[in-house]
Amino acid sequence: MEANLVLLKKDGSHKAFPMPSTVTVIGRRHDCDLRIPLPTVSRRHCQFSLNNGALKLRDLGSRWGTYLNGKRIENETPVKPGDYVKIGPLVFVMQIDGKPEKIAPPAPTKKPAKPQKAEPKSEAPPDEAADSFADIDASDSDIELDESDSSLDDLKA
Repeated sequence: MEANLVLLKKDGSHKAFPMPSTVTVIGRRHDCDLRIPLPTVSRRHCQFSLNNGALKLRDLGSRWGTYLNGKRIENETPVKPGDYVKIGPLVFVMQIDGKPEKIAPPAPTKKPAKPQKAEPKSEAPPDEAADSFADIDASDSDIELDESDSSLDDLKA
């Protein structure tokens, strides 16, 4: 089985990183199989393992978590071709034996609308500045890399 993690770059291009062995550790440390030198990536962040033709992903107790198809994984989890893996701010597509042939970013997900809370009536005039930001939810924000953060060429395979 040939497995690649394909990095999706902000400019729309991508770069493939082959899994070097049956166990591939990803993290910030120099001894990791795939090194991602970013502060939101733990020293030993996650691990891919290949057993009996099945590829599995496991978080190694990272602070920021490892995500598979948008969901944080807790236990060893099977990975299929075309799955999206998020490690720190980076998103990868899992390519196994050349599948998927076409690499594309994940479709944007819509958040369900939050129910509006009934606000108590107030005698004071509304604070227009506060009202204009009331519907913003930044809890799911992604960290965006720019040239000052790191060069993606620094990734070591």
